[in-house]
Amino acid sequence: MSIQRIRNGRTRKRGAVLTAAALLGTATAAAGPAAGATAAPNPPAPTRAAHSVMPDCSAAYRITQKLDGGTTWRMCWRYDTDAGLTLDRVTYQPPGAAAPIKVLNSARLAQIHVPYDDGGAEYDDLTGAGFGWGLQNLKPAECPGGTITTVKVAEVGDVKGLCTTTRARGHAYRMASDGGSKVWQAQAKDLLVYTVNKVGWYEYITEWRFTADGTIGANVGATGSLSPVDYNATDGRGWPLGKGARGYATSHAHNVFWKLDFGLDGSTKDRIEQFDSTVTAPPAGGGGPTVKTKRTVVTKELAGDAKNMRWWRVVSGTGKNADGHARSYEIVPGHTDTHAGRGFTRHDVYFTQSRACEKFASNNIGGCAAGAGDSVDEWVNGETLTKPSVWVNIGFHHIARDEDQQPMPVHWQGFQLAPRDVTAMNPLTPADLASQNGQPDLGS
Repeated sequence: MSIQRIRNGRTRKRGAVLTAAALLGTATAAAGPAAGATAAPNPPAPTRAAHSVMPDCSAAYRITQKLDGGTTWRMCWRYDTDAGLTLDRVTYQPPGAAAPIKVLNSARLAQIHVPYDDGGAEYDDLTGAGFGWGLQNLKPAECPGGTITTVKVAEVGDVKGLCTTTRARGHAYRMASDGGSKVWQAQAKDLLVYTVNKVGWYEYITEWRFTADGTIGANVGATGSLSPVDYNATDGRGWPLGKGARGYATSHAHNVFWKLDFGLDGSTKDRIEQFDSTVTAPPAGGGGPTVKTKRTVVTKELAGDAKNMRWWRVVSGTGKNADGHARSYEIVPGHTDTHAGRGFTRHDVYFTQSRACEKFASNNIGGCAAGAGDSVDEWVNGETLTKPSVWVNIGFHHIARDEDQQPMPVHWQGFQLAPRDVTAMNPLTPADLASQNGQPDLGS
């Protein structure tokens, strides 16, 4: 991978951002629209009433999707030659809700850090290897049933690179009545928004998934090819590929970071809470083990480590659901291999006080003042959290296998944001079960 990355190097344009205003009118559809999925220019002008629920961006950069069951997601998109795809002003409107619920002010990748096991190479793919310039043209078959939108990439030109589509997921829920005479079930479709970026031999699929029950999934899929110039791990830090022991592909890590700026209900006073559960041993005299859960309000900047029965949530400073419970989103990390080689890769989540210049988890090019540090771990210095930014780190230690060639199957790594008390019940609850809030009927 190393030689190819150098060959693909470009002069760094620090902070080169393609905003909706700068790109107005450059996005065009390159495939037929998905049912309800839109990311194309020049739709009919909204009425004044409709405009009040639309994200604050031009029509060309607006994504709106109503899913089966009645949930509607709305957001704006833009493209950054360092971070790639960025989603702004993400709102979620459950069926029957009078207005959208504001969830995220901004969500995007914050780094893909790739250190090799032999210590001979280490890359920051977003800010050091031309990630944004590697946006790939997508064929209609790569965006089944969806819309491919053209993105204008600085120094590259027009790329048919943004897919918005819907995809079947299987059961949204299933529940049989006690008597077995009735079954409540629904099959779900999700909204998917994704791009593909080529860096050296790798290709990264940056995927955002939005479900009808309010869940958001953030995933990066690594595919493409193993680097042929790195079939040189004769020191035991690789895996033999080919006949016998012909070549050894050097093992390496993919440490993927995301940066999330929440704005639940439009609040600027979101707070972070950490929950830890402790399980006791069964008592000697008989009986079962007990579990006690402790809530800790995170008031200072934190570098957090995932542990058994530990989780975090971002809580709205103002919004409550119909039951009077504070709305929140829980951070649900996927499987991760924590890489201890660098300070910024040693922790699974970071909560920092929001700073406009703190943009990338490592090799930051956001223009912070001298001495501020250029990685997220250096920004955790005990400051009080009044407007938190959330950073999630999901790692994968890639020890190659024969099946990685050729091409390499997609390997996914990521996390979810799960709604917790955003609505008073499952937003897809059937009408004949809607009366059972807090008191399920024994006969159902």
